[in-house]
Amino acid sequence: MNMSAKQSSKGLYLHFGAGNIGRSLAGALFSQAGYEVLFADAAAPVVAALQQERRYKVVFKDTLAAGTPDTYWIERVNAISALDSAAVTAAVAQADVIGTAVGAQVLPIVLRSMAAGLALRKQPVSILFCENMHDAAALAHHELSSTLPSDFPLTEMVGLVETSIGKMVPIMPAEVRQRDPLEVWCEAYNMIIADRAGFIGSIPQVPGLELKENFTAYVERKLYVHNLGHATCACHGHLHGHTYLWSAIGDPAVATETRAVMEATAKALIHRYPGEFDRLMQQEHVDDLIRRFGNRALGDTVYRVGRDLPRKLAPADRFIGGLQLVEEAGGDVTPLHRAIAAALCFKATDEEGHPFAADTAFLEQVAKHGAEHMLIEHCGLDTGNAAMIAHQLKLLRKA
Repeated sequence: MNMSAKQSSKGLYLHFGAGNIGRSLAGALFSQAGYEVLFADAAAPVVAALQQERRYKVVFKDTLAAGTPDTYWIERVNAISALDSAAVTAAVAQADVIGTAVGAQVLPIVLRSMAAGLALRKQPVSILFCENMHDAAALAHHELSSTLPSDFPLTEMVGLVETSIGKMVPIMPAEVRQRDPLEVWCEAYNMIIADRAGFIGSIPQVPGLELKENFTAYVERKLYVHNLGHATCACHGHLHGHTYLWSAIGDPAVATETRAVMEATAKALIHRYPGEFDRLMQQEHVDDLIRRFGNRALGDTVYRVGRDLPRKLAPADRFIGGLQLVEEAGGDVTPLHRAIAAALCFKATDEEGHPFAADTAFLEQVAKHGAEHMLIEHCGLDTGNAAMIAHQLKLLRKA
């Protein structure tokens, strides 16, 4: 990219990771707001295509967004190889805003690659972590402080901004990726919720970038309403013989269980954050999510949404954290107990009929030691909750 292009725009947005979220959400929002967008990615075909085309196509796969255009083009884009250290250093040194969407395993590597460019900067810069990752800012502070010169004023020069990403993207067919490596499919939802306190210097004016003072409240809403509702739908959907999430949420029995869990946690969050959420706001949020779960164009399977039981049933993750949230607020925990029991029955398989390996191992431990033992030892629950979930598990197995 010709760096002088930033003279005639709002500035340069450098984004590490030209994947689904990078292209369909972060890059799209900043480009539409008037920024030049420069992607840094390790995939040579994607980088080459962006350098040649200077734009890419976003296709809405949303059977529910009536009146929304199906396709639009994102302009003012270019790319560099994330493996080209000189190019990365130059881009980091000049960017007006930086973003990432690379995943937890790659993020430390990307952060270390930024250090040389950050050390050259004369003006502060904020980095948006579009990772849906717990404590991304703390990780970034550790990696950058360990890599930058010891006298670099990190807290004065770099804003570390955590975000909450709720956008859902489908798995794209191989033939589409081969035809056009830049085309990206997604739902019509376009919002990045970001931690207002993480920014340093000027704050980018980008429609769709929603800044929140109480960011923790929205992180918890994403985990305990959206993610928990998604997983609940998948687990109950599997019990009712569904393969796709849209089919599961269309089943009245599954929809009832899913809504009960989501409304319980949404109400509990009002109790925890009374100044941030109210009843109408939470009800609209739950209704919108359930509507979006029914988007058959996304093609989401109950296997993909429900898999990885050891993580999803870990203390403070969606199922157990959601249960504790509702219990703390004095709400009805029965729907949460049934959802966790449904998770203990989850044996969905992928398109080739293979179960998720970690789920098989986890359920073998449940069979060997008993549900109550695993709920106490793995999930960190007290004996009372463990016994009630085990009771719900027996009822589900008899149904």
